[in-house]
Amino acid sequence: MSARIPRDKKNDHSSEMAQQRRDFVKEQTGVELEHVGKFSFDPAMTNGNIENFIGVTQTPIGLAGPVLVNGEHAQGEYYVPMATSEGTLVASYNRGMRLLREAGGVKVSVVDDAMQRAPVFIFNDAREARDFGLWVTENFPSIKEVAQTTTKSGKLRNIEQYAAARMQYLRFNFTTGDAAGQNMVSKATYFACEWIKKNYPAGIKRYMLSGAMDTDKKHSQLNTLHTRGKRVIAEATIPSALLQSIMGVPAETLFKMRAISQVGNFMAGSSNTGAHSANGITAVFMATGQDVANVAESSAAVTFADLDDEGNYYIAITIPSLIVATYGGGTGLATQKECLDIMGCHGKDKVYKLAEIIGATVLAGELSLGAAVLAGDWVSSHDALGRNR
Repeated sequence: MSARIPRDKKNDHSSEMAQQRRDFVKEQTGVELEHVGKFSFDPAMTNGNIENFIGVTQTPIGLAGPVLVNGEHAQGEYYVPMATSEGTLVASYNRGMRLLREAGGVKVSVVDDAMQRAPVFIFNDAREARDFGLWVTENFPSIKEVAQTTTKSGKLRNIEQYAAARMQYLRFNFTTGDAAGQNMVSKATYFACEWIKKNYPAGIKRYMLSGAMDTDKKHSQLNTLHTRGKRVIAEATIPSALLQSIMGVPAETLFKMRAISQVGNFMAGSSNTGAHSANGITAVFMATGQDVANVAESSAAVTFADLDDEGNYYIAITIPSLIVATYGGGTGLATQKECLDIMGCHGKDKVYKLAEIIGATVLAGELSLGAAVLAGDWVSSHDALGRNR
């Protein structure tokens, strides 16, 4: 029988238990966790974040910026912590931030906000499902009231409905304050569904709390159209001469490259018509205690570029499903909180500010990589700074 990992039912998040488990690893594998076991915070902080705690992974954190953000919540210059093991990434974002700063900054807007849970109700036939959908619409105020009894910050905004076969899929859309909110909306939706089950006059055959139309931790076109998390749009206009002096490419060349890459993205069936927003999003997520698996949704993006009458380059990136938090989850852990504090983004009423800073960061990366590909810097920069050495 395999040996069981040591646990303490009363106090499992302690330095002593972490050491016991590291000793267990050495006994079972012969590996001594010299670096994993070195950390500066009380393991009790991790209660609710991790099970069977043994230590930490130490991902390097670099600092990019400042990026000049002209947002509604983030206004001014911000230094951005980015956790990554990919050489050149921070340097590239830093270069893009310089370009945007000298161009007057990035206008960033959060234009939508919704977190979902999508239960499915199963009936005997399609007509029963249709009638149920009409009843849900009529009784939305009561459903909303029940759902909101489970949370102080979650608000049920609306319920989308989708019919298929004998099923009725409901997509509950909540705002969730400064939390990412997946657990919050799961509980609220469960209570709402139980109320529906009890009160629907015709009776319900069965339901599942998730019918997969919330597309949790995976991309979907539905999220691109209807938003999951924060819908963020970052945009800037950059003089062609400034592009040439900093990036080594004129605006017209960058504009033509963008048009060609849009065709390539279409043929590939990509969920992102830009260059690499996942790089910047993941690096900031890791530094600030976000749920990194949400990059699956958050990395979707729609880019648009244009030239004005003076030949200046307008670029915008829409991130339809940016799932971020400034409260709860991993945001209160020691290093993660410090990184949020660098940007003034920890705690209450800061989530839109963080979303705007991330949007500006992503735009900086799009500009820098696009220019690097055209100017021939892409490979040479990895040779000089990255893993090609």
